[in-house]
Amino acid sequence: MNAGRPHGNAKYHLEKCRCYQCCYAASEYDRNRRRAIAYGRWQPFIDAEPIRQYVHALGEFGIGWMRLARLSGVPRGSMSRLLYGDPTRGTAPSQRVRAKTALAILAVQPTLDNLGARARIDGTGTRRRLQALVAAGWTQSELARRIGVDSANFSRTITSDLLRAATVRAVNALYDELWRINPVEAGVPSHRAAAARQIATSRGWAPIGAWDDEQLDDPDAFPDWTGFCGTPQGRRAHYRARVPVCPPCSQAANQTAAA
Repeated sequence: MNAGRPHGNAKYHLEKCRCYQCCYAASEYDRNRRRAIAYGRWQPFIDAEPIRQYVHALGEFGIGWMRLARLSGVPRGSMSRLLYGDPTRGTAPSQRVRAKTALAILAVQPTLDNLGARARIDGTGTRRRLQALVAAGWTQSELARRIGVDSANFSRTITSDLLRAATVRAVNALYDELWRINPVEAGVPSHRAAAARQIATSRGWAPIGAWDDEQLDDPDAFPDWTGFCGTPQGRRAHYRARVPVCPPCSQAANQTAAA
């Protein structure tokens, strides 16, 4: 079930939420249903094709139909008939589907929490989180141990464009746990923490403070190394901090020089 489903008629029926908003939405739905029946406009079944296309679209995100059945609460038999029909009876895929079933399926979104563990997704935020932790002094071997990745494969994890959803979820949780913790106080030897920070500096990995939370997963975002990044003062601030000049600061300096 999708615990993140918004409050309303779907949450009332599918998650048994009995808050005021859900109860009101369910009451309105039932009232409109009775009115439609009275006027001969009630359609308990709807065209199945758009729902089938949505199921296929979720499959592109790594949410297979069996996983979708579990997340939506729709019986696997109903989902199978929607997609493939009933081979034992020689019937084609469903032409119509109950509105309640459609509502349950459409309520499932391709969020990180819903993706299958092996689904391959963008690794931008994962790279930045791991690199920032290394810049804080966490060793790569310790980070690999904490997320359950073999140390030999960690170098790919910290630089890959695509990663498994399970790895992304594990790194997100690890970052939330460690970003405020001093690695030396947590048991990382001071000389190894210093070596980790040096590796991060040599590779231009941005520290934790350079990222706002909403930017970590944005492929188009740049870290604010100095507090002045993207401004005419940015390049000088980089020199004072002894960190590489970032593209926004280079662009700002060039625009100032050309003015």
